Amino acid sequence: MKFYPTYWTLGCWCLGALLAVNLPLMAQKKSLPAARAPDGPGAPVFQVAGMETGGGVLRGAPGTNPPVGAMGDWLIGPEYVPAPELEVVRGVPQGRIVEFVMNSVDSAFYPGIAREVFGTVDPENPQTLIGETQAQPYTRLITVYVPDQYEPGTEIPFVVHHDGPKHPGSGADHMLPRVLNNLIHQQRVPPMVAILIANGGGDAQGSQRGLEYDTMSGKLAEFIQAEVLPRVEREAGVWLADDPEGRAVMGNSSGGSAAFTMAWYHPEWYRRVLTYSGTYVNQQWPFDAATPGGAWEYHETLIPQSPRKPIRLWMHVSDRDNFNPNIMRDGMHDWVAANHRMAAVLQAKEYPYLYVFSLDSRHGDRRVREQTLPSALEWLWRGYAVAE
Repeated sequence: MKFYPTYWTLGCWCLGALLAVNLPLMAQKKSLPAARAPDGPGAPVFQVAGMETGGGVLRGAPGTNPPVGAMGDWLIGPEYVPAPELEVVRGVPQGRIVEFVMNSVDSAFYPGIAREVFGTVDPENPQTLIGETQAQPYTRLITVYVPDQYEPGTEIPFVVHHDGPKHPGSGADHMLPRVLNNLIHQQRVPPMVAILIANGGGDAQGSQRGLEYDTMSGKLAEFIQAEVLPRVEREAGVWLADDPEGRAVMGNSSGGSAAFTMAWYHPEWYRRVLTYSGTYVNQQWPFDAATPGGAWEYHETLIPQSPRKPIRLWMHVSDRDNFNPNIMRDGMHDWVAANHRMAAVLQAKEYPYLYVFSLDSRHGDRRVREQTLPSALEWLWRGYAVAE
């Protein structure tokens, strides 16, 4: 009898541990937005990657991506297969990783902010929040991939990746350097440097990350141009391309919309953009009357009403992507609707774009990225020629 309470206690502990692990996952799964149908309201007419002729079902073949030369609107999934280019392959030259840390006290652009509580909807303007922030210094890890093929003293293209690693020593395991090792070796993309820039911390309105990524201006591109790229050249011993055709920028979620923002406000610096689950919604804070809908303005006013810019865009959204994830109910927080609308205005203005809609997937779904990243990068760099 004296052992009974011990087993009973152990059983309760195990049950509690099991619930502690699984209840958050269950809640997360339950909170996923409903899947939006690929032929639902506002959706373009998708071509289906790998669908057999006459199949008649909007369902892609497992592991199949749009052709590298494709344009327009494409559907993939619901079964995903990691691309072989993610693997470390014997005999393929491996690039080197250089890391350094930037301190916000040294920045003329971003000294650092944070919030303690999320803001409340402004009763006078439901397109924004009322909130308080305070100064908060931060450090930012910069991870630089330099391909083995780089010849010192020569100019080299590069890609900026938002939301880079936060912890030193993790760069070699990141998806992007592993993929570039293989693509460069196979001559499917030019040798390029990858610059993975950690954000300044937090998320959404009132955070440093939100200030950097969701603000509708050229400030982020200007910060990178003035403070990050010169450090990269010094620390990694490389000469980065000035030609905007030799510069790309990519990201996921707000990092994706930030990538597009860099090219939109500074096309003289960046012209190749890759976005996963791009936050083309109203996340900007503080409010700016010039762009009252934040990144929603891209497909509402900016792209339709502006001359076409020299931007090439590969973009993605998931069928279960974000929908009203916070307290704002302004009609501008549906990631699927936002990306559908982006595709429509890009097509109307005759931009070179490829839009991927993934079935049975969530916001920034890793399975989608693991399948599509190599082909997306190859598509993004098509047509690149070294400037004379």
